[in-house]
Amino acid sequence: VVSSIVKSGSKTGYTTFLVIGPEFLKNDIRIKPDFDALGVLDDTGWYCTRAILWANEYELPKTATTLPLPESNEACVILSCGALLRWTDGKTTTFYCSFLTNLTMDITALGTNGYLRVHDFVIPFQEKGAPFYEASNSRFAKLSIGIELVPSEHAIDTNLPLEALMVREFAILVAGINKKGVSPKKNWPTISRKTQLAMDGVMASSEKGFEPVEVVS
Repeated sequence: VVSSIVKSGSKTGYTTFLVIGPEFLKNDIRIKPDFDALGVLDDTGWYCTRAILWANEYELPKTATTLPLPESNEACVILSCGALLRWTDGKTTTFYCSFLTNLTMDITALGTNGYLRVHDFVIPFQEKGAPFYEASNSRFAKLSIGIELVPSEHAIDTNLPLEALMVREFAILVAGINKKGVSPKKNWPTISRKTQLAMDGVMASSEKGFEPVEVVS
């Protein structure tokens, strides 16, 4: 599971990611120390961390603190872990990622005036559609017998699966660069580096007995 809570003043956000399977835990390369020694942190944890940074406009947190009692297999590959990230302006985020729980891919951004929730923020549960939920200015109804306004569900429908849309978008970008002189976006290396820096902070905190560690840019 990955849960992330983002707070800026009274604004917060929350994320979750889960993966499970006995065959996976026995044979997958992501639990092999020679292939990926960071295990779940380097897999589902990457998605969670990237989502957290996205919610914070890619601003690096000030500190990272690993939550106690992470779980590892006999080869010391991480199977389950979580962390707390803090920003200088008061925002906070927690996330938890695991190979030991039922498949879940939730992210929720919470704020003073509303919230946004996506249940499948990495891979859509359905090939040609993805729902999301939002609510604004919700309050308890009279006598606390309900909520007003009720969260709204929205659906994004496509005529092609996610993978096909990804290939098509990539082809459009390449064609734009080769044939139209469009400059490629240069922010992705920076975003990837920031994601890894935040994850490095989580690992450093774990190695220092779960104490807060400054995320160095």
